[in-house]
Amino acid sequence: MQTKELIEQINDLLKEKKRVIVAIEGGSASGKTSLGKELEQLFDATILHMDDFFLRPEQRTKERLEEPGGNVDRERFKEEVAIPLQKGESIKYRRFDCSTFSVLPAIEIKPAKLTIIEGAYSTHPELGKYYDLSVFLDIDSKLQKERILRRNGQEKAERFFEKWIPMEQKYFEVFNVKEQCDMIL
Repeated sequence: MQTKELIEQINDLLKEKKRVIVAIEGGSASGKTSLGKELEQLFDATILHMDDFFLRPEQRTKERLEEPGGNVDRERFKEEVAIPLQKGESIKYRRFDCSTFSVLPAIEIKPAKLTIIEGAYSTHPELGKYYDLSVFLDIDSKLQKERILRRNGQEKAERFFEKWIPMEQKYFEVFNVKEQCDMIL
């Protein structure tokens, strides 16, 4: 993955601003987490994951899940992460625990020079204004399928193919997500 241009843009932003917030958007298995880790190490950044904001069971209504991008708790993300980060304040956020389907106690994170928000739905129209830079990681559907099968195994991969990827595609299309991002890799 070519990240040289992205790194240059982040460096330029860091020269202009005290703190920078970057969103890494894209479909399942597109490399968001890997890129996030690479940037985290390179810049000694803080990385937060949209997977920590899955909906709690009581939020998983038919109506909510039919909304494009409705399967993450963007309201909680905005209140606990986006708004405080934009203000340069410490964030106190509660991770969603997939094993218990509950929200864990809050952890406090002080603002870093660079904060990376990694995950699908990170640039939802309600959240995009909180970022200094947004990146979309594009992936060929064949490669995506291969990566998901390798990462998750056949049984779990089927859930991605039948449920999660169609939801992502709907979100990407309805909100023109790829084209709304500042950069496409």
